Amino acid sequence: MTTVMVVDDEAHIRELIKLYLEDEGMIVVEKSNGEEAWQYYCQHSVDLIVLDVMMPRIDGWELCRKLRETGDKPILMITAKGEPAERIKGFQLGTDDYLVKPFEPVELVLRVKALLKRYRISISQTVKLGTVVLDKTNYQIRYTDTGFTDTIPLKEFELLYMLAIHHGKVYTRDTLLQQIWGYEYEGDERTIDTHIKRLRDRFSAYEYDFKIVTLRGLGYRLEVYHD
Repeated sequence: MTTVMVVDDEAHIRELIKLYLEDEGMIVVEKSNGEEAWQYYCQHSVDLIVLDVMMPRIDGWELCRKLRETGDKPILMITAKGEPAERIKGFQLGTDDYLVKPFEPVELVLRVKALLKRYRISISQTVKLGTVVLDKTNYQIRYTDTGFTDTIPLKEFELLYMLAIHHGKVYTRDTLLQQIWGYEYEGDERTIDTHIKRLRDRFSAYEYDFKIVTLRGLGYRLEVYHD
């Protein structure tokens, strides 16, 4: 899957970007300053970097320069300053694209996709859970053991997909409710429990491939036993 590193000292900006990019099937790694981002980059593989300019320790300009000196991964810089001189400086240092705050999250997603396409980095829209394959391009489920293709209710698919793209990660009921049903949803957390039960019943025959685990007092986590 495509991995994007988002570097910004504002937590709410990182969370906003993460929400929209994860919805496109990408893995998002968050870093709050340039120093942490550089250390991570030196030890892990990422496909694209979304980079804020004004940050503590190593700022965006310096981090952009260091990233470009060591590789050609696509870089999208975001900043509160939109002056031509700022954009020129960014491009001179090696950024591929530039976005000014405040920005529309949908525009950021489109720019990220365009950069990935330019660099021929594929965006995975499928998640494999053993013999069960979730395909978000058409919201279908394929069973490789039988060759059968099926569809399930949209909210069930979105819930399972979110748990699957970061299997092993614990999601609280509140987080799942907000990201799947939206912040304005007036229902309660029992909605999540109901949908989890339906998913468990629906995929009970595939419990040797994956399982949705309840962590009492915390939330839910999907575990994959065969990839």
